[in-house]
Amino acid sequence: MRDEAFQFSAKRYVDQPMDRKILEMSSSVTRAVVDLTAGGRLASLQIHDVDVLVERSDDPVAWGCYPMVPFAGRVRDGAFRFEGNRYDVPKNFGDHAMHGFGFTSQWTQVADDTIAYEFVDPWPFAGRVEQHFALDQQHLLMTMQVTAYDRQPMVLGWHPWFRKTTSLGAASLQFDPGAMYERGDQPIPTGALIDPTPRPWDDCFTDVTGAPTLSWGSLELTLQSNASHWVVFDEPEHAICVEPQTGPPNAFNLSPIVLDKNEQLTVTLSFEWNMT
Repeated sequence: MRDEAFQFSAKRYVDQPMDRKILEMSSSVTRAVVDLTAGGRLASLQIHDVDVLVERSDDPVAWGCYPMVPFAGRVRDGAFRFEGNRYDVPKNFGDHAMHGFGFTSQWTQVADDTIAYEFVDPWPFAGRVEQHFALDQQHLLMTMQVTAYDRQPMVLGWHPWFRKTTSLGAASLQFDPGAMYERGDQPIPTGALIDPTPRPWDDCFTDVTGAPTLSWGSLELTLQSNASHWVVFDEPEHAICVEPQTGPPNAFNLSPIVLDKNEQLTVTLSFEWNMT
């Protein structure tokens, strides 16, 4: 249940171009901002006045918490085969495609708490994705649902960039995976599963026990998702990424989820916070 202090409104940044549209959610202790113009991403999450996400930058890959759709992680060489045909998608990370197209597209508000994006070129299949947001005193729940208008492969996820240091202290990650995808060159999973290696990581994991939890001093943030895979990227000095995904990076060339026409795929991500 949303508490009585919950508010949800569509606003504009006063210090941004007038065509920038946001959704702003707030409770008595939390403020969350979703930027529709910047890829439908969670641009800010302030808990007890502490913003846990990396702030806006000129690089759309490297800030906030953005949706990865219609694929998450890298697609090797920007190409994949589906039902006998080869498809090429634009390379935006060296020789590879990465993180889909939703995070660089403008989304449309379709309800007070819901935004949407229609698949367009360069994705060769028709479909629609919606994100729904719900905030209360201790949780932010994000739901992403794709409806396929054509039969197509699909991998969904979110890419949160958490600050390694806030005013409350340095980040600590509790994360207990049972298996890790073997990292090939560049680095892209080979498809084989191995025992997790020591950190730092830029890797994909499965069979995770418990919910990943980040702590900054007295603030604890727990992540829960119905996604089967988690990518952890903790190599940067300033940030740590803990990313739920419905499949591994390069899944289109390994074993993607396939949606039939009019079929839907839904993934959720919940942030739950606690001050000790």
